[in-house]
Formats: sequence, structure tokens, C-alpha cells
Amino acid sequence: MRRADRLFQIVQFLRGGRLVTARQLAEKLEVSERTIYRDVADLIGSGVPVEGEAGVGYVMRGGYDLPPLMFTQDEIVALVAGARLIRAWGGLSMAAAAEEALVKINAVLPDDAKTRLERVQIHALTFDGIDDVVRDRLDRIEAAINARHRIDIDYTKDTAKDGGATDQRLLRPLGLFFWGKVWTLVAWCELRNDFRNFRVDRIDRMELGEPFKDDRDKTLMAFYDLQRRRGYSPPSSGPVI
Repeated sequence: MRRADRLFQIVQFLRGGRLVTARQLAEKLEVSERTIYRDVADLIGSGVPVEGEAGVGYVMRGGYDLPPLMFTQDEIVALVAGARLIRAWGGLSMAAAAEEALVKINAVLPDDAKTRLERVQIHALTFDGIDDVVRDRLDRIEAAINARHRIDIDYTKDTAKDGGATDQRLLRPLGLFFWGKVWTLVAWCELRNDFRNFRVDRIDRMELGEPFKDDRDKTLMAFYDLQRRRGYSPPSSGPVI
């Protein structure tokens, strides 16, 4: 957990008006009591009305609330545009999360910032774009990347070059990239023993495989470094098959 997230959680735990000990906070957040002592001292130093002391416990005076989120005008435009793009072109879970994120951001913004959010006229449309099968596959691939799980796929090759033949591949999924209507997956291919790019819309079957550990020469950063040595600009380079 990031320190900023931990400080936020401490404030939430202290909101109830009951005395909470450092040990209780440490157990909830899975850190040492010494870390809690430092965090609480920093919160008090920044103006959060926490009362108490080490060995006794802490309580927060009523009426305190976290300050509203503050974004610049350009940041609001970027957030709204990004959320709308994901809503239109991302996975099913990604799209739902983007919609929910916009609702949450709108709920905590000051009134003038809410007005700017509502006036952003940047939109993403999908008249003949991504279908729900590919959206679901994007979510599953992203989850596999996050969990470091291999994926076993059937893949349809380029019709023009290979006649649309189907290959079975075992991959270490590393990163997803969007090219405007087309998503590609950068992966380490166990069959070719090399990096490969795969169009997500050409994946016909996908099953979760065994977990893998990061090998220094089989990571996304290793892929980037390889492209730079070849004189290419990642992530656009590398064979798409």
C-alpha cells in the first residue's frame, strides 16, 4: 500500500470518534506500530485534528473532512477525455470503472470544477468498433497481466500473408496497447522464445495458464530496451503476427 493511501485509511479509521490504538491500526494496515506512530505524527503536523498519544490511542475530533479534490482545468479535460475513451474502447470492466470514476470525481469536485467537467466536449464513438467479446477479452488479459499468469491462446494469423491459419501459443502477457480501433498485446511467446505482438481481435480462444515470475530479459522493459537497441521507438515496433 502506498503511504498516501495508508494515511487516508488512518483518517477513515479514526472518523468514528472512538479511541483506536496504534496496535489496532497496525493490524488493520499490516504495518508496524512504529510506522503508525510516524504516520499519525505527520497527520497531526499537517493539521489533521488527531488527539492522543503512543501507548494510549488516538481519536479524531468531529467535523473534520478531507479537502475536495483539486484539479486544474487541463487535468479535468484529460480525465474526462480518458474516461470516455475507455468507456467507448476499453474492456467491459474497464468501461464500467471509467463511468464510476467520473461519477465519484464529479461528486467531490468544487462547483466551478464540476461546471468545467460538464462542459468538456470530447467524445469517443464506436459505430463499427469494438464488440463485447473483445471487450471481455481485454479485461481477462489485463487481469492476467496484473496477476502474472500465462495465457494459452488460439490465434488467427494475417489472412493476406498466412491465409488466416490458426496457431496455438502459450504467452506471458506483458502489456496492452491501443492503436485506434485495434488493441495489441505485447507478450513473451514460449513457442518462439521471443517477444511478439498479437492483435486482441484475432485471439479466438483464451485460457488462463500457470503463473510466472518476472525474468529480467522477458519483461516489458526488456522489450522496450530491445526495440531501442534496434533503433525503433517502443511500443510500436516488434512483429505483429
